[in-house]
Amino acid sequence: MRILITGGAGFIGSNLARAALVEPAVKEVTVLDDLSVGLRGNLDGLDVNLVEGSILDRAALDTAMAGREAVVHLAALPSVPRSLRDPVASHHANATGTLMVLEAARRHDVGHVLVASSSSVYGMNPVLPKAELTWTRPMSPYAASKLATEAYALAHQASFGLPTLAFRFFNVFGPGQRHDHAYAAVIPRFVHAALCGAPVVLHGDGTQSRDFTFVGSVCQVILDALRRRVHHPHPVNLAFGARASLLEVLDELSELLGRPVVREYAPPRIGDVPHSLADNSTLRELFPDVAPVARVDGLRATVEWMARRLGVEPSAPR
Repeated sequence: MRILITGGAGFIGSNLARAALVEPAVKEVTVLDDLSVGLRGNLDGLDVNLVEGSILDRAALDTAMAGREAVVHLAALPSVPRSLRDPVASHHANATGTLMVLEAARRHDVGHVLVASSSSVYGMNPVLPKAELTWTRPMSPYAASKLATEAYALAHQASFGLPTLAFRFFNVFGPGQRHDHAYAAVIPRFVHAALCGAPVVLHGDGTQSRDFTFVGSVCQVILDALRRRVHHPHPVNLAFGARASLLEVLDELSELLGRPVVREYAPPRIGDVPHSLADNSTLRELFPDVAPVARVDGLRATVEWMARRLGVEPSAPR
């Protein structure tokens, strides 16, 4: 199987590329990335075909898509705060970009397309756990654009018979995730600050909770979906019930480091939802053989990876 990963130089994409290269069913991996979010260095040492370009560029898409048998569409402009600063850019990259990818897949007769949506689409829905067929109410332009992402994928399945699978990712974390930009996710920011002996900044009181999902578990599910050509008429939550509050994550991080993590508090961020937990019954039905990595084991792997990058011992500040 020859696959294309859009956004393959990003955090999830590069982890997936690395996992795909040792998957017997995958014969060739092509990455399409404009390197606006992802890093070329994430692909160092990987035997992939890199097409540097945007999913909004038809010519680049055609170059990357030609001869592919499956597409994993991960390219996006992530982050709620980023979308609040520039809603139009988020829409173009996430909504229009997805439509461009799906149309390119149709032009090239690609037989299977997986797309990445987000748990943020549930937004104001207070019900826990979040089930795929409950109502959605995005609270940010980013969430709205990801709802459009999955809607276009499922519409192409219904309208054109294109086999698609739309995953709603829940707070993916792990090695390779950047801490060093304004829109960095919470776990890499926490880990980096703690390893450097700096205070960890909590937006809000820290009781907000997320269904944290290790990137290795995400890659397992995606590769299983590719192997068995799994598609589904509804979105599918991709999470394994590893919900924790930010305070609980900091407690786990303190235990891993063997010392307290200093905390500072800041105002809550606009557009953030207070709690998130997936109903993963559909995921379990579709992927019964996937054994997820436990949250604390994923956190340990993340700490060890970042400590190596910083050249410090995990148990001592820099």
